Amino acid sequence: MSTLMPAFWAVIPAAGVGARMAADRPKQYLQLGTRTLIEHTLDCFLDHPQLKGVVVSVAEDDPFWPNLGCARDPRVQRATGGQERADSVLNALLLLHAEGAADDDWVLVHDAARPNLARDDLDKLLAELADDTVGGLLAVPVKDTLKRADAQGRVSATIDRSTVWQAYTPQMFRLGMLHRALAECLVSDVKVTDESSAIEWAGHAPRLVEGRSDNLKVTRPEDLEWLRQRWACRR
Repeated sequence: MSTLMPAFWAVIPAAGVGARMAADRPKQYLQLGTRTLIEHTLDCFLDHPQLKGVVVSVAEDDPFWPNLGCARDPRVQRATGGQERADSVLNALLLLHAEGAADDDWVLVHDAARPNLARDDLDKLLAELADDTVGGLLAVPVKDTLKRADAQGRVSATIDRSTVWQAYTPQMFRLGMLHRALAECLVSDVKVTDESSAIEWAGHAPRLVEGRSDNLKVTRPEDLEWLRQRWACRR
């Protein structure tokens, strides 16, 4: 396996509203310290020497994005977000193609509200997948016992957790392969919740790269409070 880390593009789908946060704005624009979540998320990539650029997919009528300093960073481009995550990512990939990105370029798709990505995890993902024929994703082995529920909300089975991982981001795939997989899913009306699902549906097996469990996606108010407390301890 090569020890060299590949160059890559980052794609940040950020068109969601984050309804479970019950906030007055999409969760990526909530404050963490003196800046928004999405600004911290972009920082995870903008200072990396292998980065070619970032595409952020935001809603066409998004009133918050234009007010951020990162929106004017020459390394950051804006794409139009879609109805679903897959639409937003596909629009970003189309923009990269239009800008001259190659099919075999690496693309790392990362959640806009996942600002606690460690540099070591990013470097590990890049290094371990540098020569991989498919690509893969950061993930964490499940720790807790898992139960399958029936229609009445009762346990129907206990799942063998030794084979189950929790999918995180970034998820890293070649531009051309990911573009084709997402486009085919949309044409076939196959619903996918992450990029790995599209690659799997296309018949490939992405590699799982174990990352840190504190690479948290802010989904509920308690997630943001946990991050605020954790970041306050850094001072």
